[in-house]
Amino acid sequence: MWQRIQTLYLLISTALVAALCFSTAYSVAGPDGLERISWWQLQKPYFGILLGILAFLVVLALVVFRSRILQMRLAVLSGIIALGMQAWVAYLYFSFEGPVFSWTAVFPLVICICNLLAARGCFQDQLVVESAYRVRERRRKKK
Repeated sequence: MWQRIQTLYLLISTALVAALCFSTAYSVAGPDGLERISWWQLQKPYFGILLGILAFLVVLALVVFRSRILQMRLAVLSGIIALGMQAWVAYLYFSFEGPVFSWTAVFPLVICICNLLAARGCFQDQLVVESAYRVRERRRKKK
């Protein structure tokens, strides 16, 4: 499991999703000083629900390492969701002048890249398994 490169990409994605869950999204000047808004509070409650779905999909893709096709599909789906989250964050960044986003605002983009690289690794592993299966079938037919 750990020797495959897609597992390492999915582990990085899982760590970034966990870091995203416990970090602050942006800071805004309030009446009491600097107010920090977490990612769970961003656009209540939709962004938190999307973050929970993303966390579930990334962890599920990490766990189902025996089924390469399912792992590839889950990685692509979570990559698409992460890209949507990044587009949402970009929209919020460019539409509001007040908040100052933290450096964790690029995490969804990095998660998307890692998930797509993991999907590519799953696809390459599947091609190797299918080619080995074809070679085995040819040898059986020759006997």
